[in-house]
Amino acid sequence: MNRVGQFIQDLQSRILVIDGAMGTMIQRYNLNEDDFRGERFKNHQVNLKGCNDLLNLVRPDIIEEIHRQYLEAGADIIETNTFNATSVSMADYQLEKLAYEINRSGAEIARKAANDRMKNNPGLEKYVAGAMGPTNKTASMSPDVNNPGFRGVSYNDLFTSYFEQALGLIDGGVDLLLIETIFDTLNAKAALAACEKALAQRNMILPLMISGTIVDASGRTLSGQTLDAFISSFSHARIISIGLNCSLGAEQMRPHLHDLSLKTSLAVSAYPNAGLPNHFGGYDETPSEMARRIADFAQNGFVNIVGGCCGTTPDHIRAIAETVRNIKTRKAPGIKTETVISGLEALHISSEANFINIGERTNVSGSRKFARLIREKQYEEALSVAREQVDNGAQVIDVNLDDGLLDAEQEMTVFLNYLSSDPDIARVPVMIDSSRWEVIEAGLKCLQGKAIVNSISLKEGEEAFLEKAEAIMQYGAVIVVMAFDEDGQAVTVENKCKIAERAYSLLTKAGFPPQDIVFDLNVLTVATGMDEHNAYAVNFIQAVEWVKKNLPWAKTSGGISNLSFSFRGNDELREAMHAVFLFHAINAGLDMGIVNAGKLPVFDDIEPALRSLIEDVILNRRKDAAERLIAYAGQMQQREKAEEISAKWRSETVSERLKYALVNGITEFIAFDIDEVRTRFPSALLVIEGPLMDGMKTVGELFGAGKMFLPQVVKSARVMKRAVAELMPYLEAEKEASARSSAGKIVMATVKGDVHDIGKNIAGVVLACNNYEIIDLGVMVPAAQIIQTAIDEKADAVGLSGLITPSLDEMVFVASEMERFGLNIPLLIGGATTSELHTALRIAPVYSGVVVHVKDASQTGSVLAELMNIELRTAFIEKTKWRQQKLVNEHLARQNEKNFVSLSEARENKFVLDLEKVVIPPKLSGRQYITDQNIEELIPLIDWTFFFHEWDFKGRFPELLDDPVSGMEARKLYSEAQTILKHIVDGKLIHAQAAFGFFPAVSVGDDILLQSANGEEQLCFLRNQEGGRDHNLCLADFVAPRESGKTDYVGLFAVTAGIGTVQLARRYEEAMDDYSAMIVRVLSNRLAEAFAGWLHAKVRREWWGYDSNETLTPGQMLKESYQGIRPAPGYPACPEHSEKKKIFRILDIENQTDIRLSENLMMQPLASVCGYYFAHPQAKYFNVGRIGRDQIEDYSHRKKVSIEQVEKWLGTNLNYK
Repeated sequence: MNRVGQFIQDLQSRILVIDGAMGTMIQRYNLNEDDFRGERFKNHQVNLKGCNDLLNLVRPDIIEEIHRQYLEAGADIIETNTFNATSVSMADYQLEKLAYEINRSGAEIARKAANDRMKNNPGLEKYVAGAMGPTNKTASMSPDVNNPGFRGVSYNDLFTSYFEQALGLIDGGVDLLLIETIFDTLNAKAALAACEKALAQRNMILPLMISGTIVDASGRTLSGQTLDAFISSFSHARIISIGLNCSLGAEQMRPHLHDLSLKTSLAVSAYPNAGLPNHFGGYDETPSEMARRIADFAQNGFVNIVGGCCGTTPDHIRAIAETVRNIKTRKAPGIKTETVISGLEALHISSEANFINIGERTNVSGSRKFARLIREKQYEEALSVAREQVDNGAQVIDVNLDDGLLDAEQEMTVFLNYLSSDPDIARVPVMIDSSRWEVIEAGLKCLQGKAIVNSISLKEGEEAFLEKAEAIMQYGAVIVVMAFDEDGQAVTVENKCKIAERAYSLLTKAGFPPQDIVFDLNVLTVATGMDEHNAYAVNFIQAVEWVKKNLPWAKTSGGISNLSFSFRGNDELREAMHAVFLFHAINAGLDMGIVNAGKLPVFDDIEPALRSLIEDVILNRRKDAAERLIAYAGQMQQREKAEEISAKWRSETVSERLKYALVNGITEFIAFDIDEVRTRFPSALLVIEGPLMDGMKTVGELFGAGKMFLPQVVKSARVMKRAVAELMPYLEAEKEASARSSAGKIVMATVKGDVHDIGKNIAGVVLACNNYEIIDLGVMVPAAQIIQTAIDEKADAVGLSGLITPSLDEMVFVASEMERFGLNIPLLIGGATTSELHTALRIAPVYSGVVVHVKDASQTGSVLAELMNIELRTAFIEKTKWRQQKLVNEHLARQNEKNFVSLSEARENKFVLDLEKVVIPPKLSGRQYITDQNIEELIPLIDWTFFFHEWDFKGRFPELLDDPVSGMEARKLYSEAQTILKHIVDGKLIHAQAAFGFFPAVSVGDDILLQSANGEEQLCFLRNQEGGRDHNLCLADFVAPRESGKTDYVGLFAVTAGIGTVQLARRYEEAMDDYSAMIVRVLSNRLAEAFAGWLHAKVRREWWGYDSNETLTPGQMLKESYQGIRPAPGYPACPEHSEKKKIFRILDIENQTDIRLSENLMMQPLASVCGYYFAHPQAKYFNVGRIGRDQIEDYSHRKKVSIEQVEKWLGTNLNYK
């Protein structure tokens, strides 16, 4: 067996170990300038200290000694000392002409060390990898921020440099070529192409390995690519492994490595740094610490090759080698065949992706504006055309610069360089569109992602066709094949299919992946008045259908605007034709098309008469179809434009315009209108208290009357926020001029679980203008933060806000915590769901300070004026408390006396479990973890009903979308949520993790004794005490009692779908888009619940397996039509939160995941939930409800805490005062 075959066999049979850092070891020798010069370079004109690669020539003994130390430590693969040995990098030392020699020498030194080791240890194979670093330049980014089109190095420069390096390494005797520490994918693509050419020139085959570097927690390379995009960019390459190294320590690398291991069928390598750099640039992670983390990689099946990068030594490699010696190597997952293209982000083209819009406006022949900007070399303005396409929904950007007056090759290079500099545009893939091969190739040399080439054809015969296809495959692009051959353009269904079949056969036999073939079956112009053109559209549709049925994995595309050239100048008709054509073509299987993104009307919105006429033309249903459509076009009048509609309200007074903008959520004219209205009022504050507050009062009235809905109200708040932002400089100036002392310090917050801050923001601005010092903690603020801030800042009052019903309980909790910490300052309560009665009944009783319900933001100032005035304060407080007591008494008088039973009676009436149905032992035992769950898998389990409930919509989904009153706004919200959800999934912006486990358990009274890795744990539960019940339930009832002698089981879990939520929401908030930020937070909550549902299904069907035959649909699962329950602390069946601590301790959640539990028992991220699994078929959900003092005393005894503590925990569950 040759060495390539031996390496592949070893790679498949065990985890291979690669060596550690070369630079770290060289530093230990404390070499000086003379050591780097040696005799040969003693007169060299520049300093050479630090040029480690040169040591191959001047101190080969040191390099060989380092190799030997790593081999003795257990490394299977050693890397040559050639990381920077390209002519590009060597130019810094004026040594570029020695690149070949340095590489060959480096390979020979490593080869000798490996051969000596194998000679002394027969049967122990050692491999030499030729190390090829990223160079010190980047082909995807400009080194000059003022010149985005400039590049410090070109693809051709890199190709030449890497080619020379590869030849030196090959000639020196390496076994493998390793392109590593990839921070710019375009550099690496040039390196791969150079390696292929060098191997072909030497008539050799060697395995190729690549390893990228992730630079931050978002999981992107330095040049901006996501890991998914990075993988797709190399899908064309003949590589044996893909991996990650450098930049991160093992702990930080883990989630990205997990992701990588699930997405590739190649071998996976990982050689992280020895932790993160310390303050002095060194690395502190010990060999044993690093080995433990690498072992985790191996045990979880992430890796096939492991080792170390910066800061690692032979001691690290020795520890790693010993740790992984007996762990099985990773088994590659089955990766489904699909078309994946990429820019900075990946785009998966599949049946689930529906139709892919390719933006057409960055085409000099299709956009006069774009053509003019390119001719005038206004590239940054030209980018705005591309940006508009992306903003309007284009998933790919088509770039065509073919023009007789342009140097298309040069313009393609410059424009794509500019495009790559804008991450908002560069995130989408690019379609390079040209009829000239040199222009296509110039474009491919600019793009790091996996592009689409549009196009090649059989026009010049098979040889030229395959030659271009081979080159496109080498650049790693998808290919568009035109339905065109030596006889010309195909117009009939038969010819289109014949050419497609021939091209498909040629390409697949040549090794081109079928999923990377796209057929453009020629969209041709219809309704021209010529009978022979009448079938063009339906021919295209039928050809698409044939390709999809007969050419596996191939995709179809077309230039949609060609269809309607007959009606140039009538954009409305053209857009309608495109929409109708696409409706039928997509149903036939059309995968993508070049269209003007954002200009297509909805099929159902097209006037039925017009739609029917267009369908007659498209489907060639009648002979006079073209004439009838042409006649209709002659009668068509352009519909009134949106600007003309808006002009009517723009003619109103400025106060009315502001009101209209607030009610309709329009921010476009705010700056202009505020600038005008400011001159008409004596102060900026009066603008807020006048027209702006008038507008918000109208919003409040409409909301209260059910004529506006929460999403609209949030958009109104966005307008208000921007209006206030425009006024802030004037407000500050007025405040400064008044030079008044502070009227008081107020801490304001929207409580935990609520992201609505409309009223709070308005109140804060008004109070600030009245000289109060406002400390606004924002939204979703936990009680502990509110209280600590109030203490630290010596606040004069606290204001709590909330708009959703769950906020009411949180406000009670905050008030009770304020009491616990001994605060006595006024507490103000406000928000849409709050009320004077609830404040009096639930909040005021738990806090000895005064609690005041503030009806709306405009009242806040007057309330505080009385509270802050020493003379008025006492009377105001007495009046408030008298009013609250009156409300409580009236309420209690109206309530029917509820019947409660004692705890002993409730226990007598407990549910008795059918022990014949005790569940089976779980298939998995102990603790389990999911470190990066695929969000896309959770989407089918999102309960949209509860999503809408969080926005105060009533009813069930999807029926509420058709509600005659709220349906329209619900549909808008749903559409916007879907857009953001897609953005989250595509960009991997939110991550999900889980911990779970199954443990032997028995019940003892109202407790469950659980056997965990930590020993016996006591889980404490509460029992319902309401009279007249069939049973007074407690969760412990659903587990076999200890006296039964049976072993039962209980599961525990914790999930989050909130990792990244805060950062994403903050990005929207910084752009003053609180509405989208709220959608992100609510979606995150729903995804967490969906994850809990998904995990529970896996538990029932597989991992516990007590209902392995379950086949419920997502809809049935949302209705909880399954065996078993998953109650969570804080919910009705177990309302007490402190039991979360036990779940966290038993599952070791904080050490194994990114989920945390705060001191006040709040899970972080907020979109998290933990709970229990009860598997018995009789287990069901219930509400503990109100409980008596006897149970509080019993619970405090079992929990070993004071009665007062339990009463604070369960304040809203007490049936006594």
